[in-house]
Amino acid sequence: MNPFPPRADAAPPLRLLVADDNPVVRAGLTALLSGRADTTVVAEATDGREAYEAALRHRPDVILLDVRMPEIDGISALPHLVRLAPVMMLTYSHETETVREALRLGAGGYLVHGEFTTEQLVRAVRDVREGRPHVTPGAAKALLEGIKSSASAHVDPQHPPILRESPTKTLSHMQPSMGQSSRSRYRLSTREAEIMDLIASGMTNQQIAATCFISEKTVKNHINRIFAKLQTTTRSQAAAKWLGVA
Repeated sequence: MNPFPPRADAAPPLRLLVADDNPVVRAGLTALLSGRADTTVVAEATDGREAYEAALRHRPDVILLDVRMPEIDGISALPHLVRLAPVMMLTYSHETETVREALRLGAGGYLVHGEFTTEQLVRAVRDVREGRPHVTPGAAKALLEGIKSSASAHVDPQHPPILRESPTKTLSHMQPSMGQSSRSRYRLSTREAEIMDLIASGMTNQQIAATCFISEKTVKNHINRIFAKLQTTTRSQAAAKWLGVA
């Protein structure tokens, strides 16, 4: 008989579904997460279809989903799986478009293998279960590179902007960039300006939270202050003012 029975108020372990076509990865995650008191793997799947069927049958707390799988891949299955449980992407894929598409389709987090410890994985799973987005550095870098690429796409290399500056003026006298001038005009903090850039790029609150490593509640607080400073009430109005087209 155990002389130290578990506390009556101990939280039940998180019930997880692991979907990955690689049997080594799948077995490793299952052994890792089932050997703890706070997590357990209730089902495994090798593709998107199996993941959906297993989620219907077992109703896990969180689904750990790979991107590249045969038959139905993770991205294709994602819109259906998020209706059943929060989904954490757990994969080797960190291409910009893949990360952005996964978050756009509702993934609560994006972890790249090799960029987290066991404790960080468990903490990320709990965060996603509670609605707090979580991404590893590789995924965050991919998101930021995507934003930079989108901005660069609007510049025509055949027709660079003409700087009508006097030859006697130095670089320090040139007009600051749009973001810098807007930030000064509206008196936004560095963090508020960063978030406003992400809003203008079309990101949702969840995506912004994941990119900036903050909670969605914190994002909303920043946005409320931004709206007040820009004297706007919608994201589109704020973006138009920020980009100088309103």
